[in-house]
Amino acid sequence: MAMKSYPPEFKADAVALYLSDPGRTLASVAEDLGISRETLRNWVRQAQAEGSVGAKERGPARKPVRGPLSSDDVLEEENKQLKARVRELELERDILRRAAKYFAGETNW
Repeated sequence: MAMKSYPPEFKADAVALYLSDPGRTLASVAEDLGISRETLRNWVRQAQAEGSVGAKERGPARKPVRGPLSSDDVLEEENKQLKARVRELELERDILRRAAKYFAGETNW
């Protein structure tokens, strides 16, 4: 089987997608992108070795909530979480669009 060559943007986006959600596995992200799990694992290791991502950059850090909060504080915290989720979903959408565009250009019908 011939080795495929992927553009650097695709690799960086795939690594960012994997690191953005601590609940996702290498296999699930790789399957969504149509690449091998080992390929994605190698890209993540390479990015961590190059220092372009931190070793523990798996998703946003969550602060524990302490003490009673007013309803405004609760709404503000929920708003922050929802905005972060929107950014994450937009990133995933953009990565999948780029992947679809890349693979559509690769077909020879």
